[in-house]
Amino acid sequence: MACLGFLPVSCHSIAMTLLRFTLQPGDSIFDQVVFAAVKAFVSGEFQPGQAFPSVRALAADLKIHPNTAHKVVQYLIQERWLEARPGIGTIVAERPEVRAGDRKRLLKHEVEQLVVEAKRVGVELADLIESIEAQWQALAQQGEGRRK
Repeated sequence: MACLGFLPVSCHSIAMTLLRFTLQPGDSIFDQVVFAAVKAFVSGEFQPGQAFPSVRALAADLKIHPNTAHKVVQYLIQERWLEARPGIGTIVAERPEVRAGDRKRLLKHEVEQLVVEAKRVGVELADLIESIEAQWQALAQQGEGRRK
């Protein structure tokens, strides 16, 4: 397990925000980097219009294969989290509109996985709800702290 991230970098006089996450064995690097980026977008760590690291910088700073970094950036563009601007680079887009199936998918797949894992390790429903609420608040506070 290693803490990965990139340091503030200047690109056309714009400082880029830190992206940090802990690499977890067993999960794909692609999924982990995408999750870390989306978490940074949702929490407000990355603001719309802010420069996002280039594929080369992302690969070098996270010590991942350039093809993986390229796949991450292309996926985030496809999902409308990022925009590629000719002559400028890749920037954070306005938060994308939620698609019709997103909520249903979330409530079906991810929550099901969470519940199964919680039951597997013996977590009570009240404790699970408390943990979800605490994480919700922490993410909201993280975003508020970055905007100050």
